[in-house]
Amino acid sequence: MALDLISNVNPSQCLGDGNVKVDDPRTSNKILYLKPPANILTLNELISLWESKIKSTLEKVYVPEDQILKNIQESPFPQSLIMALLHSILVKGDCTNFEVDPSFGVEASELYPEVKYTTMASYLNQFV
Repeated sequence: MALDLISNVNPSQCLGDGNVKVDDPRTSNKILYLKPPANILTLNELISLWESKIKSTLEKVYVPEDQILKNIQESPFPQSLIMALLHSILVKGDCTNFEVDPSFGVEASELYPEVKYTTMASYLNQFV
């Protein structure tokens, strides 16, 4: 079933309006972060969103973080590396759990509020 879902995804679908902003002095020598607020979700929030779309409750198995860290330490390389990266991203939120420092970065949805982006909620509709 998971493969059927993946095969239905159009990889060339544009998730923004398709425009590229150039020659904007506000972005000169800065990192442009893409962190639209409606799309910064924890894994639990994403699961809840999906459950609301399918009108069903998924069975969940909760694993304490200490157990995850123990599993990482006991796993051979490269499995331990993959597990450590997933822990960093999915448990700790290291890819999204930071403030953009205005001295070297700007956030796109704040800089260009007129640009409508695809929210995770609307993106998931194609799978329902």
